Amino acid sequence: MVEWTTDDVAARFVEAVETGRRLPVVKAQGYFNVWPVFVREAWESYPDDEHVYHPLPPTPAAIDRMMETMRWVQWLEVEQRHLIWMRAKRFEWKIICRRLGCHRTTAWRAWQKALLTVATQLNASVHASHSKRPELMGQGE
Repeated sequence: MVEWTTDDVAARFVEAVETGRRLPVVKAQGYFNVWPVFVREAWESYPDDEHVYHPLPPTPAAIDRMMETMRWVQWLEVEQRHLIWMRAKRFEWKIICRRLGCHRTTAWRAWQKALLTVATQLNASVHASHSKRPELMGQGE
């Protein structure tokens, strides 16, 4: 596999957030509605200006990538986790800076450092899996 870059890691976190938004809503079990669904006439639905947007559910592969991405945050400190997820959710830098209590450039550097930490860990695991040569496996017996 190709080496991970900070852009790849950031894109994966954004994809994880979008996948999480597309998951079905979890409701409390035990509560249900016994009323039938009303079929409204066209003229009755005119006052309803709000149209509920239901995105398509994510694919199983997208859910697997989201779960893998969520495991990556174990390599980060708590503040770095907040920063990564806030940025993946496309929070403005102004809000992120207020949360962290620092300047925008400092927040950006912390974000880049967190992404680099994850990319370094991923690249280390890729190199570790490729460094085991099959012909040397089992020689120490």
